[in-house]
Amino acid sequence: MAGGEQGEGGLDWRDGIVPVSRRFDDPYFSLADGLAETRHVFLDGNGLPARLRDGFQVAELGFGTGLNLLALWLCWQSVGAPGVVRFTSFEAYPLMVEEMARALAAFPEAAAVAGPLLAQWAVGARVIEMPGLRAEVIVGDARERLPDWDGVADAWFLDGFSPAKNPELWSDDLMRAVAAHTAPGGTFATYTAAGHVRRALAGAGFAVERRAGHGRKRHMTVGILA
Repeated sequence: MAGGEQGEGGLDWRDGIVPVSRRFDDPYFSLADGLAETRHVFLDGNGLPARLRDGFQVAELGFGTGLNLLALWLCWQSVGAPGVVRFTSFEAYPLMVEEMARALAAFPEAAAVAGPLLAQWAVGARVIEMPGLRAEVIVGDARERLPDWDGVADAWFLDGFSPAKNPELWSDDLMRAVAAHTAPGGTFATYTAAGHVRRALAGAGFAVERRAGHGRKRHMTVGILA
């Protein structure tokens, strides 16, 4: 990419800070403060932290750098309630720990609490234990892995690469699988407002709403299982 620095694992680094997937030609997080976008889209969009409680299940398409996980953990820690929140993420192309650490360094608040995640990731763990949170990263194609998942989510973070560049993660079939693994009254949030994604989610049974996006993004999408 123009101005990019080549990294390992199929990444370029825009301005030396933002990891960009060569496979999908798309950044892993917003150029305009990815942590703030995560909070606006995925946390606020799912009504968190107000809904968080012991046993609450968050599921995600696209683990990436782990930034959303850390934002959720910080959110749950701020509540100060007892119990454990569960987090399951589906990721086809997991990053190396060095890449994750470099990416998270752009967000001091997240980097400051990333130690347990990075230490466990470095030794190959895909079940991550943190105080008050238990996370599992299921590696592989979500189209194959999600239908076999035995969990049911209270909230979804739909965080794949852009639908224009990674259409496989936004297909009608996969959105139906998301709905099939959502609790009654469960929610989703995503940064994209692409029409075909909204239609796929509505067709899967969600009541879909377009909201103001983060930063320069005009719109995002949220929904609740009808």
